Amino acid sequence: MTHAHHAESRVSRRGYIRVYAIPLLAIAGVSFAVYSVVSGSRPPEAQPPLEEPPRASYASFVAGSGLVEPASQNIAVGAHSPGVVTRVAVKAGDVVSAGDVLFTIDDRDAMAAVASAAATVELRRASLAVREAQAGVREADVEVAEREVARLAALPREESVPPARARVAQARAAADDARAQLERWEAVGDERAVSRDTITQRRFAADAARATLDQAEADLALLMAGAFGPDVEQARARVDSARAAARAARAEAEAARAEVGAAEAMLNAARVEVDRRTVRAPMGATVLQVNTRPGEFAPAGPMSTPLVVLGVTTPLVVRTDIDEHEAWRVVPGSPAEAFLRGNPRFKASLRFLRFEPYIIPKRSLTGDSTERVDTRVLQVLFTLDRVDFPVYVGQQMDVYIEAPRRDAPRPFADPSPPIVPESR
Repeated sequence: MTHAHHAESRVSRRGYIRVYAIPLLAIAGVSFAVYSVVSGSRPPEAQPPLEEPPRASYASFVAGSGLVEPASQNIAVGAHSPGVVTRVAVKAGDVVSAGDVLFTIDDRDAMAAVASAAATVELRRASLAVREAQAGVREADVEVAEREVARLAALPREESVPPARARVAQARAAADDARAQLERWEAVGDERAVSRDTITQRRFAADAARATLDQAEADLALLMAGAFGPDVEQARARVDSARAAARAARAEAEAARAEVGAAEAMLNAARVEVDRRTVRAPMGATVLQVNTRPGEFAPAGPMSTPLVVLGVTTPLVVRTDIDEHEAWRVVPGSPAEAFLRGNPRFKASLRFLRFEPYIIPKRSLTGDSTERVDTRVLQVLFTLDRVDFPVYVGQQMDVYIEAPRRDAPRPFADPSPPIVPESR
C-alpha cells in the first residue's frame, strides 16, 4: 500500500508541472521578449552636448568643415637616394631657411665613388699630357720637313752663285796660264835648252788645270740646275708622312681630352651623389613633422608617411569643404568666420583667398550616422591672418561663410568662359 501511495504522488506532481508550470514559463518568456523589443526600439534619450554648437553671425550662410594648413601646403620632404639615416639636424617646430640641412644619408659608398672618379681623372689627365707632347713632336717634325722642302725649292741660292762663278773663272785662268806655259816650253827648238821632263811636267800641269776648270764648270751647272728632282719628291713624301703622323697624334690627344672630360663628368656626378645624400630644406619654412631617426632606413620616392614635413605657417590657411549642393551659393570674396572644433568661444575672422576649381570626393568625415559618404565637395581656401588663441596645422575648424538664401537670385555670373569647340 505504501508503494502504491508513492506512485500516485509522483503522477500528481507530473500533472501539476504540465498543467501549471510549463504555461507559466512560456508566459514569462513571451513577456520578457516583448519587453526587450519595446525597450530596444525606444529612441535613446538625447544627451546634452558637452559644448554648445557654434552660432554663425550671418543671417544666411553656408557651413563647411575646415582644415588648417600652411600657406605653402604641406611639403613632404623625401630622400633623393635610399639609405640609412646618419644624422637628423632638425626637430619639429624649428624654423629653417632654404638650403639648411634636414637630415643626412650614409654616404660612404658615394665618397668611395668620388675617390675612384678623382683617381681616374688624374690618370686621364696624365695620358692627355703624354698625347699632347707626342702631338707636339709630330707637328715639329712637319715643320722640319716643310723647311727642307722649301730649302730644296729655293735652290740655287742667290748668294751661292757668285762664288761658284768665281771658282770657274779662277780655274779657267789657271788652265789658260798652264796651257800658255806649255806652249812656250814646246816652242823652244833646242832640246838641250829644255829637258823632256820639264815639258812633260808642264803638260801634266795644263791637263790638271783643265780638269779643275771642268770640275768648277760642272759644279756651277749643278748649282744652277737647282735641287735634284728625286730629292724634292722624297722631301715632300717626308712632309706628307709627318703630317699624317701629326694628325694621328692630334686625334689621339683629342680622344684623350674627351676621356678627361668624361672622367670629370663622372667625378661631378659622384660629387652630386654625395651632395644628394644631404637632404636640405627647399625653402624657408617651419618643420611640422620629423618621422625619421638616425639608424632608420630612408627609402627614396613617395611615402605614406613623409620623412620630414615642412610648411610656411605665416599665414595659416583654412581649407574648407563645401557640399557640392551648396557650392553655387558661395560668392568669391564673401566674409567668413571659423570656430575651433569643440570650443565655439574661440572664433576667428577669415579672408577669402581662392577656390580650388575642382570638385573632389569628401574626405573629412565626422562619423555621424546620418552623414552622406558619397558627397563631393568644393574646396574654398581662406586666410587665417591673426588669432588670439592657439591654432595648429591639421586642426579642424567649423567654418561659416556668408551666402545668399536659397530662394535668392543667382548671386554672380559664371566666372569661367564658355567652352567653344574648335572647328576642324
